[in-house]
Amino acid sequence: MLAMTDAAAEAISALTAQDGQDAAGLRFAVQQENESGAQLALSVAPAPEDGDQVLGTEGGARVFLEPEAASFLDDKVLDVQQDEQGQLNFAVMQQPES
Repeated sequence: MLAMTDAAAEAISALTAQDGQDAAGLRFAVQQENESGAQLALSVAPAPEDGDQVLGTEGGARVFLEPEAASFLDDKVLDVQQDEQGQLNFAVMQQPES
């Protein structure tokens, strides 16, 4: 299952709170598939779509995973990273082996 860092959860909460929709979340969907993986589309959605896997945190951050995206992200961690301009970007990384 996709894991989420505290920083990512805070960023998602801040992003969805801007719309004033309590049920909103960050939605991942497969945009394009290729041999090396998949290109994912990321959007703020007011609610999950039928069949979406829903992940939530105690802080209220919600992530909706389209079924295909859920299988690609099963062993990943969602984090945020800051670029040279100070913009926050979501990053998907491999979960550490336990």
